[in-house]
Amino acid sequence: MVKNSKRKTSDDSGAIVSDNDSLIGSNSANTKTTAPALRSVNEEVETADNLQCEDPYEDIYEEEDDDISYEDVYESSGDEDDEYMEAMNEGDTSAAAAVAAGTTKEPKLPPPINANDGELQPAQIKTWNPFMGNTTGEELEMDETAYKMHHALTPEWPSLTLDIVPDAHLGENRTRFPHTVTMVVGTQADKRSKNKLSVLRMSDLCRIPGSGREKTEKELDDEMLGDAWKHEDDDSDSSSSDEEDEEEELDPVLENYSFSHSGGGINRIRVCPHNSSVVGVWGENGEVSLYDIGGAIDLLDRSSLSSNARKNDGSLAIKKEVRKMRKDPFFVYSGHSTEGYAIDWSRVTPGRLATADCDGNIHIWNATHPVTPNDIVAKYGNKSQSSPWSNSSFQVEPMYAAHGDNLDHPSVEDLQWSPTEATVLASAECGGYVRIYDIRCPGKAMISNKIHSGGADVNVISWNKLVGNLLATGGDDGSFSVFDLRNFQTADASIPPKPLARFHSHRTPITSLEWHPTDESMIAVSDDNGTYVYDLSIEEDDPENKMNEEEAAVEGVIPPQLLFVHSGSDMTKEASWSTTPSVVILASKPPINATFYPSAAITLLSLVQTSISGSI
Repeated sequence: MVKNSKRKTSDDSGAIVSDNDSLIGSNSANTKTTAPALRSVNEEVETADNLQCEDPYEDIYEEEDDDISYEDVYESSGDEDDEYMEAMNEGDTSAAAAVAAGTTKEPKLPPPINANDGELQPAQIKTWNPFMGNTTGEELEMDETAYKMHHALTPEWPSLTLDIVPDAHLGENRTRFPHTVTMVVGTQADKRSKNKLSVLRMSDLCRIPGSGREKTEKELDDEMLGDAWKHEDDDSDSSSSDEEDEEEELDPVLENYSFSHSGGGINRIRVCPHNSSVVGVWGENGEVSLYDIGGAIDLLDRSSLSSNARKNDGSLAIKKEVRKMRKDPFFVYSGHSTEGYAIDWSRVTPGRLATADCDGNIHIWNATHPVTPNDIVAKYGNKSQSSPWSNSSFQVEPMYAAHGDNLDHPSVEDLQWSPTEATVLASAECGGYVRIYDIRCPGKAMISNKIHSGGADVNVISWNKLVGNLLATGGDDGSFSVFDLRNFQTADASIPPKPLARFHSHRTPITSLEWHPTDESMIAVSDDNGTYVYDLSIEEDDPENKMNEEEAAVEGVIPPQLLFVHSGSDMTKEASWSTTPSVVILASKPPINATFYPSAAITLLSLVQTSISGSI
């Protein structure tokens, strides 16, 4: 029995029929199933096998852009949504449509599509030019990967001159770490009484951790291109410690002894190559003083030997005879008319010294007794408490005065003895002059040339110790040149000699030059902004595109011969190679002295495969 439906329908004739009678239990195929108000005229009659369902509410459609979201089309404050839902619940489709139509707004235009979207824009890579200075204003940071070793130390007073003291016990050409460096430095204090000559020994100088291996090609590419170009590599974190030499990491040790210098600030200091106990000092008061630092060297040696003995077998200090300490200079010469900077010891004749002042006077010194340690012992015996050096140990003779062609700027800035000739020396003078003297002919120069036509001062010179005919000069105009002395004299004195090489890249005056002690083509050059290592044996890769003289004369051009740059020091005044190959000691504004050794990435520096850098 079927329950009757409460809703009634009527057929075409207007008769009322029950829904259940038409859907279930009816055998009539013509039973009506749809309300008359909702049926169309030609609508197919609904049967049990043909059920039809229809939403009584009319759907409202609105065309819209597929890319525009609902939030872009409708702005709803809440009231419109309530009115729309209320109209829909009441079955008022026309009201719902009106509400929806009232809430529409002008569709927003989509943002323009960038044609380069999705493409990685390459970062701009700009090579830093050390000769152009820091133009960005950013603080430059030292890249430790460029060095094998770096140590920094700042003294009490600025020290703008130094020289290396040869180590008699460890020897030269040392390659193993840790390193030891002994040097003498002179101060520029605020008061004359505070100036001093100091003997410094830096020992236990270890390499920078992680610098014992060569960089891979990938690491060099990543370093050159920057962080934005680094690519993922499963082998990028390979253990480098297995490739490094196992070396003990030690704390660096500094020992020093000082000698008072009553002559004021020290302009230049030089160690006698035949006897490292004798040191010559040019003072700002116009006096040249000679010091005996043998007692200080003995104390430093005894300390080093005792330290090594304690490390090896735990023994106490080793007994070593120490010479008597002499705090004051044993010889003071005041024969110069004014102060000067030029001073150099001969490497051919023991005890021969040349000094020059700012008035253009050159004086020659000769020792009056044996100079080398072996000759001293042979003559005086091994008397540890006595020293042969006294105020009569040297005889000084004024040899040359200012020349007539340079009376306006007669100052002699630097002197260099020939590495092979006992009587020949060269001078660098203001006004652009370089002169060659032979002390067997007093009073005149054998060769005199104005190498700078513009009259720029020649600040420094360096005579190649391995190739005796090569002379390097550095000028106040930032250029440095290399001359072949075999072609230094020209037929016409008004035409300057043509150098083998000339570099104009430096923008500040050249303050120091020194050839490498074991490599004939390598030279260290310093200016106020840094120190640079050149290899003059390197030539252009493409000879056809070789720069002409005009292009090479442009400041800031990086020459292919430039191997290494050590920046970060202000007012670098002196650079000197140490007895350890490829180690350079600097004298500059605090941090004062720097010792650096370019990275082993430079093939020519593979003699030691290390680098020291630092300040004292």
